[in-house]
Amino acid sequence: MKAFEIPLPEVQKRLALENPWWIAGSGVDAERRAWPRRAYFAPFFRLIKETSVHRAIVLVGPRRVGKTVMLAQSIQALLDSGTSGTHILQLSLDTPFYAGRSLESLVRTFAELHRHPVERQLWIFFDEIQYVKDWEVHLKSLVDSFRSIRFVASGSAAAALRMKSKESGAGRFTDFMLPPLTFAEYLDFAGLTEQLIVEENSPTGIPAYFSPNQDALNNAFVDYLNYGGFPEAVMNSVVRENPARFLRQDIVEKVLLKDLPSLYGIGDTQELNRFFNVLAYNTGDEVSPEALSRHSGITKQKIADYLEYLEAAFLIRRVHRIDDNARRMQRTRTFKIYLTNPSLRAALFGYVDKHDPAMGALAETAIWSQWLHSTSTIQSLHYARWKQGRSDLEVDLVSVDARTQAPRFIVEIKWSDRCYNDWGELRGCEVGRQTQARQAPLVTTLTASGIGQDGELEIDFVPTSLHCYTISRNLLRMA
Repeated sequence: MKAFEIPLPEVQKRLALENPWWIAGSGVDAERRAWPRRAYFAPFFRLIKETSVHRAIVLVGPRRVGKTVMLAQSIQALLDSGTSGTHILQLSLDTPFYAGRSLESLVRTFAELHRHPVERQLWIFFDEIQYVKDWEVHLKSLVDSFRSIRFVASGSAAAALRMKSKESGAGRFTDFMLPPLTFAEYLDFAGLTEQLIVEENSPTGIPAYFSPNQDALNNAFVDYLNYGGFPEAVMNSVVRENPARFLRQDIVEKVLLKDLPSLYGIGDTQELNRFFNVLAYNTGDEVSPEALSRHSGITKQKIADYLEYLEAAFLIRRVHRIDDNARRMQRTRTFKIYLTNPSLRAALFGYVDKHDPAMGALAETAIWSQWLHSTSTIQSLHYARWKQGRSDLEVDLVSVDARTQAPRFIVEIKWSDRCYNDWGELRGCEVGRQTQARQAPLVTTLTASGIGQDGELEIDFVPTSLHCYTISRNLLRMA
C-alpha cells in the first residue's frame, strides 16, 4: 500500500456501497428513480447506448441542474433494459476514499472484483470528475486502453470541464451540455402543464399553444423566474423556501470561488464574485468594457478575463448588437449580458413578484435563456439598436440568417399590455418593415394577444409567459 492511500478492502467496500445494483434485484435509490426525467434524458441515453462510437461522453453544465440524477436514471435505464448490475460501475470522485488512486486503478479494481474479461461490454460513470487532477489526460488514456468500456463523466465545474475537454479530448470525448430547466420542463415538473396549456394544430405544422387561464400561467412564470431553473427547488419545498442557503452558496459561490477560475488566469476570486453580482442584478443591460471598467475600477483586461470565464461557466451569455439594417456593427464595443438562468438573480437578491421593477429585464432574460437550449439558433440571435434623428430605437431580439444576413424573425419583449394600444412604444419594430423580415414582428405582453396592423406593418401580440412556453416546448420536441 502506498503512503496516505486508503486500504484496498475499504475502497472495495465503498465501491459496493455506491453500486447497490451489484446485488441482483437492486437498483438506483427510490428518490432519484422517482424524479421526473429531464427532456434531455432521451438524447443523452441514446449516446450512452451507442457503443459503436468509441468515445467518452462528458456531461457538463452548471450546478444543480440534475446531472447526477440523470446519471442515476441512465444507470436504472440500463438495468431495466437487461444490463447486468455487475457490468455497471459508478464512482463519485469527490469522496475521500479514492484519494491517491488513479482512475485506471479503480477501473481495474472493478474488473478484477467481478472477473470481467477484456472484451466484455461495461459501463463506467465518473461523477464530479473535476476532482481528479489532469482528469482529461487520464480519461483519454482510458478510452484508448479499454475498448469495450463506455465511459461517461460528469462535473459541475463547467468552465474547467469545457476548456479541458476541448483541449485534450478531441476525437475522444463527446460533450453533452445539460442546461437549466426550460419553462416547459418547469410546468411538467410542477404538474401544471395539463391545466395551463392547450396545444393546437397550426397551418405551419409547428404546434401552437394557448392558455385557458392566462393569469395562472403568468403566476407560474413568475415562480419559474424565482426558482424554476433548478429541478431541486421545484421538487423540494425546503430548498424553494430558502434559495439563498441552498442555491446561492452551492451554485454561485462554488463556481466563482472554487471551480478553478485560475485556469482562466483569475487570481482575485472575491473581485470576480462582486463583478458577477453586479452583472446578475442588471441582467439584460447593455454594457461596454470601457463603461464596466470605469464604474468598477477593474482593468479592461481583467474584465475580458472575467467575462470569458463567466460565459464558459454557463452563468452569463453575451449578445451582440446589430443596426437597423440587421448588419453586425463591427466597430461597436457594446453588448448585452444576460444570465443563462433567470433564477440566479432571485438566489442572489431575493424573490420578485409580478409588479417588481425587475420583471421586465427578467422576462427578457427568460426568453433569451430558452433559446440557449438550441445551439443552432442561438448563434443567429442579436439585439438591434440605432439612432433615428434624436431618438434611440431598439428591438430586443433579431434572428439573422447567416447566409443572406436577412432577419428571419423579430421579437420585442414587454411585461405590460400598454404596448397593445400604444404603438409608440414599438417604433423599433420598424426594423421588420425596413429589412423585410420573413415573419411579422412579435411583441410579447402581459395578457393581451392578437394581430395588429399599421399600414403595411403587421404585429403579432402574444403574452410573454405563453411565448416563453412555446419556444421551450417546440425546441424540446427537437431535442
